[in-house]
Formats: sequence, C-alpha cells, structure tokens
Amino acid sequence: MNFIPVFAVSRSRHLSGPVAFFGILCCATAAFASHPLITDDAGTMGTGKAQLELNGEYGHNKEDEVTTTTTEGAAALTYGINDSIDFIVGLPYLHFREKDAEAFLSEHGLSDTLVEVKWGFYENNGLNLALKPGLTLPIGDDGKGLGSGKTAYSLFFITSTAIDQWAVHLNLGYIQNDNTIDEKKDLWHASLASTVTLNKQFTAVGDLGVESNPDPLADADADPVFFLAGFIYTLSDGLSLDCGFKYGINNSETDYTVLAGITWKF
Repeated sequence: MNFIPVFAVSRSRHLSGPVAFFGILCCATAAFASHPLITDDAGTMGTGKAQLELNGEYGHNKEDEVTTTTTEGAAALTYGINDSIDFIVGLPYLHFREKDAEAFLSEHGLSDTLVEVKWGFYENNGLNLALKPGLTLPIGDDGKGLGSGKTAYSLFFITSTAIDQWAVHLNLGYIQNDNTIDEKKDLWHASLASTVTLNKQFTAVGDLGVESNPDPLADADADPVFFLAGFIYTLSDGLSLDCGFKYGINNSETDYTVLAGITWKF
C-alpha cells in the first residue's frame, strides 16, 4: 500500500512552465498497492499493524522536441485501525526538468499530500472487496507546478482474488479534480494487475491501466494508457525490496518510468 502516483497525463507541446508540468504529474490522484504496482489490492493491514514505504521513481518523456524528466521520492505510512479499516497518508517530493532547444525549466519541492481510508467490506473464498475514499491536500506550490492549488477528492472500488500462487486485482475510480490550473474536474481510472509468487523470495508483478486525460483540449481518444512489469524481493518477514518499469502505450502517457522501493511492515 505504497504511495505511488497514478497520474493522468496532460502533455505540453512546448515549454509552457509549471502549470503544464503539473498537468503531467499531479492532476489526478495516487493509489496504494504493493509497490511497484499502481493498482491497489483489497487487503488491509489488521488491527494495530503498520507499514512504512520509501519509494522513488524516474520518468522520461520526449514529444515535439521537448524533453521532460521527473524524479520523485515518496514516503507512505499505513496503519490498521481495525481488521477491516486502514488509514493511509503519503507525502511526495518532486523534481522536474523540461527543456527544448531554446529554454530550460526546473522546479522541485514537496507536492500535494494524499490521505485515504481503505475499508475492506467483504471477504469470502479468496475474493476481497474494498472501498477507498481519499482526499489530496494542496500542500505543493501550484505556482511552481508542484500542486493543484485546491483539495481534490477520490473514491476507488477495489477487488482482489487469489488462486494458489496467483493473485489478480481490479481498480475502478473516480477523481473529483478541483484545481487552479485549468484541468478537467471529473476524471476516471481503471487498472488491472496480477502477481505470481515464484518462490519464497521473488514475486513477479504486472499492471495495465488507463485514466482520463485532464487536458480539456485533448482528443477524446487521448486518455493515457500504461503497462508496468516488475518484481518484489522479500529480504525477511516484514521487509522487502522492489523495482519496476512502466511503459507508456500511447503518446499521452510518459514514455517510460523506472520505479524502486523498500517496504517495512511492523
């Protein structure tokens, strides 16, 4: 249940400053899953149990002679209020660089903070269902492209099922994207992930998703689509490392993103 942005993508076609960058990174929401997955699972921590995740990612995109690179570090804490309810808070730090032949832009700082509650309301025969409402607090500087400028709200429906070493997770979400940067205010998210336990140490993961493009001028078929593959390596009970590679299937998504993280359950 890590802090991993599931950002809709509004791609600038020239050096347009921080507002255009925030359209790339922060116009939607963030989801919590087994890093490096974007898609969340329906499981909860359990009463009094906690999880701390430290994650990083590097994204690279080039379009119309404009190159954008992003580096993000994020910390997320999940706490089990009871056996069916988790409280989650995540805080990211962003650094982006955008350049073409004539100009260069660079900004860095704290981005908007996400607060969520996950309620696992059904569990039977390997099928788990959950709801996850959340809000994004406008901590980041929207003038520098590091925040939305307003509080945003989201609601996700999550389903997970497991058979032997395989597990499958589905997320369907709505984001009420209030902002000061002229983005669409009603966004949708859908993603599907699968994991397979290879042995006691290694778990392979895959993820496929699509989300509304927040750019109000984007074509109707310009919603960004991604595919992600990676693995989780378990060092010991409660401690794991992970890495992943996220690929943009269409031009609306970032070309590629490399992800890595560490998770500690206690």
